[in-house]
Amino acid sequence: MNSIDSALENAGNSKFHYRVVFISGLGFFTDAYDLFIIGVVINLLPLSGWHLSIQERAILDSMSLLAAVFGALLYGRLLDFLGRKAVYGSEIIILVIGAIGSAVATPYNNVIALIIWRFLLGFGIGGDYSTSSTIMTEYSNRKSRGRFIGMVFSMQSIGLVAGPLITILFLTSSIPVYITWRALLFIGAIPAMLVIYFRRTMPEPPRYTASVRGDFKRASENLKKFAGIDSEATGRIVSIRWTRLFMDKRFFITLIGTSVTWFLMDWALYGNSIMSNEILSYIVPSYITGIQSIIRTSEYSAMIFGIAAFPGYWAAAFLIDKIGRRLIQILGFSIMGLSYILIALTGIASASYISYFLLVYGLSYFFIEFGPNMTTFVYPPELFPITTRGLGTGISAAGGKIGAFAGTLTDTIILAFYNVNYLMIILAFLSFAGAVITFALLPETKRKPLSETSGERRYSIAK
Repeated sequence: MNSIDSALENAGNSKFHYRVVFISGLGFFTDAYDLFIIGVVINLLPLSGWHLSIQERAILDSMSLLAAVFGALLYGRLLDFLGRKAVYGSEIIILVIGAIGSAVATPYNNVIALIIWRFLLGFGIGGDYSTSSTIMTEYSNRKSRGRFIGMVFSMQSIGLVAGPLITILFLTSSIPVYITWRALLFIGAIPAMLVIYFRRTMPEPPRYTASVRGDFKRASENLKKFAGIDSEATGRIVSIRWTRLFMDKRFFITLIGTSVTWFLMDWALYGNSIMSNEILSYIVPSYITGIQSIIRTSEYSAMIFGIAAFPGYWAAAFLIDKIGRRLIQILGFSIMGLSYILIALTGIASASYISYFLLVYGLSYFFIEFGPNMTTFVYPPELFPITTRGLGTGISAAGGKIGAFAGTLTDTIILAFYNVNYLMIILAFLSFAGAVITFALLPETKRKPLSETSGERRYSIAK
C-alpha cells in the first residue's frame, strides 16, 4: 500500500468526491445568487417607497464584497490554526443569518440595517471561499483535482442563472414590490441551509490529520472509512509557519500572482454581474420604464448567464486538467479585454445595437468563466503548503474581493456620471494586465502532485 498522500493522489474518482462537491458547491450557488440579486433589489427599493442616494446605492451594491475580504482572511487563518473540521460549516451559518436578516429583519427605509445584514452575509461568503476550495483540494486526486475544485465553483453558474429567472417570475406575478424584494433576498438562504449539517459533520481531511497533526493512524482509518481508500499509516510531517508565505521568495511571488490576478478578475466579474441591470439598461428602449425595464434587463441577464456564462463554467471545470490552468487564465483574460474594447470603441451599448451588444457582452462572460473566474479559484489551494494553505487561499480570495468591492463601488459611480463605454475601457485595461501577470508569475499545476505544486516538500520530513 501507499502512504496517505500517495494513496489520495492516485485514488480513482468515487461517490465521496462527488458528495464533497455537492456539499461544498451549494454555498457557491448562494454566493452567486445573493451577489447578483442585490442589484435587482436596489432597483426595486425606490419602487416600494425607499429613498436611496447614489452613495447609498454604491455601498449597498458593494458592502457584502468588502465583508468577504475579512471573512476570507479570518477563515483562512482559522483553517490552518484550528483545523478544517473545526470551522467548516460555521461560515455557511453566518451566510444564512445574513441572508435571512436582510430579508425579514430590515425595517422600512432603514438602509443602515440592510447594509449591516449584507455585511454579515458577505463575511460568510468570504469564509466559504477559503474553506470549500481548501477542503476539496485536499480530498482530490492528482488526475482530477482541477475538475473537482472547478465543479464546486461551477455551482455559481446555477445561482447566476437562477437570480434573473426568479426575478422575472416574481415581477410578472401580482406580488407587491415590497414583498418581492424581501422574498428575493430570503430565497438565497435556502440552498445554504440544506448543507449546514453535512458540512459540520464532514471528517478532517486525512492530509491535514497526517501532515499537520502527525496522527497517521487516524488519517489512514478515516481515509478508509469515509472514502474507501486503503493506505499505510505513513506520510510526511510539514513544518511551515504562516510567516513563511511572506519570507519565502517562491511563496511570496506566488501570493502576489494569485491575489493580484484575482483582484483584476473580480473587478471585471462583480462589477459586471452586480451592475448588469444598469449596464443592460443601455440597450433597453427608452419607452420601457419602471418594473417593465427591470423585467427586460433581467431577461437579458438570464440570456447571457444561461447561454454564455453557464457553459463557460462547466467547460472550464471539465477541461482544466487537460488544457491547464495557466493557458485558460491567459486566454480568458485576453478575450475579455478584446470584448470590452470592442464594446467601448464601436458604441454598440445602445438600444440600436441590441443583438450585437448581447453577442459581444456574452462572449466576454463566456471567457470570464472559461478563464480567470475559474482558475483564480482553483490555483491558490494548489500553490501553498498544507500548514498555510488556508491562509494563502484566504489572502488570494481577499485580494479578489477587494477588487470586487472597488469595482462595484467605482462602476456604480461611473455609470451614474458617465456611460458604459468609459467602464469598458477600464475593464479592458485590467483584463490585459491580468493576462500579463499570469504569464509572468504563475506556474502550471495540472496533474502534478499537491506536495510538488505547493512547495511543501522543501519543509517536510518523512515519517
